[in-house]
Amino acid sequence: MTIAVTGATGQLGRLVIAQLKEKVPASDIVALVRDPAKADDLGVAARAANYNDVDALEAALKGVDKLLLISSSEVGQRATQHANVIAAAKAAGVGYIVYTSLLNADESPLSLADEHRTTEAAIKASGIDYTILRNGWYTENYTGSIGGAVAGGAFIGSAGEGRIASATRADYAAAAVAVLTTDGHIGKTYELAGDTSYTLADLAAEVARQTGKPLPYNHLSEGDYAKTLAGIGLPAPLADAIASWDIGASQGALFSESKDLSKLIGRPTTTLADAVSAALKG
Repeated sequence: MTIAVTGATGQLGRLVIAQLKEKVPASDIVALVRDPAKADDLGVAARAANYNDVDALEAALKGVDKLLLISSSEVGQRATQHANVIAAAKAAGVGYIVYTSLLNADESPLSLADEHRTTEAAIKASGIDYTILRNGWYTENYTGSIGGAVAGGAFIGSAGEGRIASATRADYAAAAVAVLTTDGHIGKTYELAGDTSYTLADLAAEVARQTGKPLPYNHLSEGDYAKTLAGIGLPAPLADAIASWDIGASQGALFSESKDLSKLIGRPTTTLADAVSAALKG
C-alpha cells in the first residue's frame, strides 16, 4: 500500500511524513515535491511533482494507492492546481484521496473558502474514493507573531471578541495520518478544530502570563490592521487578506464545537498554553 503526500516539504507535509513513518514502513511512503533534492532529509522516496504540470503529476502518482492532497500554498491558483492533481490521480489509478480543506468550507465567509469548495466538488465528481479534512486555523498562525508582539509591547489584530478554535499543525497532521492508516473514513467530511477556543485577548494574556511581561491586545479596524501589516513588510494583498481573515474570526468563522479532531487523533488537541510555550522556546 503506497501513500503519497503532496507538498511534503512544507510545514504540514513534513509533520505528516514524520508521523506516517511511525505507522507504516518508510518504503510505503512517497513525498511529492517540486524539488526532490529538498526532500533528502525526509527519509522516504521523493518524486518531482509540480501542481501545474499534469503529465509530471501523473507520472509521479503511478503506483500510488492513497494520496494526501495538502492544499497548495498559492492562494488564487489553488482550484486549478488541485484540479490538475485530481485529474492526474484519476489517470494514474489512485484509489483514494484525502484532502485538507477549510473548516466549515461550505458556509465559511473567508476568502479562502471558494477554492476549497471548488476542490471538494472536483474530488467528489472524480469518482475516486475520498475523505475531506476541513482543517481549522493553525494555532501557529497566531503564535508565530508572539515575538513581534512582545517586542512591540502589544498583540494586535482585528478579530475582536471572536473565538478561535484552532489546533496545531501537529494535531492536523495526526488526523491526516489517522485517516490514511485506518479504515472507515471513505466518503466522510470531518470538521477539524481545537477542543477549546480563545480570543486574541486570551492569547495575549497567556503570553503575558508565561513571559511575566504585560501584553495587551489592541483591536484595530480592518483597514488599520492591514496598513500596519503592510508597514512591517508584508505585501499589500497578503496584508489585506490577513486582516479580512481576522474580521471573519470576529464573525465566528474560526470557531467550531466539533470534536472530530480529538476523536480522530485519540487525544485532546494541543492546549493554547502548550502552543504558546512551544513558540516562546522557539
